[in-house]
Amino acid sequence: MIDWNHTYAAIWRQRQEFLRPVRQIDPIRLDQLLGIEPQKQQMIDNTQRFLAGLPANNALLWGARGTGKSSLVKALLNEYLHEGLRIIEVDKQDLLYLPEIVDDIREHNQRFIIYCDDLSFENGDALYKPLKSVLEGSIELPPENVLFYATSNRRHLLPEHMRDNLETQLVDGEVHYSDTVEEKISLSDRFGLRLAFYPQHTQTYLDIIDSYFVDYPGNREALHKAALDFAHQNAAKNGRTAKQFFNAFSNDERTEQL
Repeated sequence: MIDWNHTYAAIWRQRQEFLRPVRQIDPIRLDQLLGIEPQKQQMIDNTQRFLAGLPANNALLWGARGTGKSSLVKALLNEYLHEGLRIIEVDKQDLLYLPEIVDDIREHNQRFIIYCDDLSFENGDALYKPLKSVLEGSIELPPENVLFYATSNRRHLLPEHMRDNLETQLVDGEVHYSDTVEEKISLSDRFGLRLAFYPQHTQTYLDIIDSYFVDYPGNREALHKAALDFAHQNAAKNGRTAKQFFNAFSNDERTEQL
């Protein structure tokens, strides 16, 4: 039994069917997340409404990899854990346990975010059905102290194909989607807050680099060139790549010689 007064996050472990308390929480803070200010503010506003007991929306953060989606959810926990915010992380394959997890926390005083990272489904995958039910589709209303936040690379969480649109029709200027498209859209529609994260510009990437190397004493232009070379090698200019560059080059002879 978890003491939620002193535990701020937990992870569902399927094989033992229990919640494992998280002892070392990722310390990322909101002010460390650069280049996503509009998305960050909307998530802050939604979470503050939730903590205040006001109506708030389930949130889907979708888009390019490495752009801060999961870091934003973690940073929200660090910002509001002393105001009663708690997070339970659930893997996609464990979504069938959602009803049991929610039943276990619905009577607590804390406010819980059920968090699923990198959420997506394949054709024929039925795991999304318990999620739809918990979000809105059950005869029982979702508990007022629980929200669902998810990150994904897909806007509608399910794969989309051109053939799905072949039966879509335009009638009197109004789009009538095919049953297949309707089924896919109906899942993402249950997230009242859907935020897009796009690939970051070069300057944003360099700003993130500078935030990691605040006290760097060497040639800043040379540091930027090394960071861009590293990004080209990894085929991505984003926050994740910037952190990887820092991990590889901070306090390293190569950066001291730049």
